[in-house]
Amino acid sequence: MRNSSSSWTPKQNKLFEKALAFYDKDTPDHWFNVAKAVGGKTADHVKKHYDILIQDLKHIESGQVPFPNYRSTSSNTNGKGMGDEKHSYSWLFSLESTAVLGEGKVNGSRAMA
Repeated sequence: MRNSSSSWTPKQNKLFEKALAFYDKDTPDHWFNVAKAVGGKTADHVKKHYDILIQDLKHIESGQVPFPNYRSTSSNTNGKGMGDEKHSYSWLFSLESTAVLGEGKVNGSRAMA
């Protein structure tokens, strides 16, 4: 297998996010199930990926990572600009609350699509 621990495709990252939302931290064989949902990763790989994600979030939330200086252009923002740069990280904060707090329930039931 090709360096599966450090090379993550966008599709694997999306599957990782969905699996974290679906399998809360109290699910038996949590990391095994997340790895199975992602595909091509071991339980150790996904646990390490999660640990790195949480460290990144802590750095962002503590202000240790500066927000990017986005340039507004009418071609990619419809003239509205980016607005609040913190919005760029909203999916990450949402993922943290989903993964850490186990809020993966959708409309009262668990669903993984």
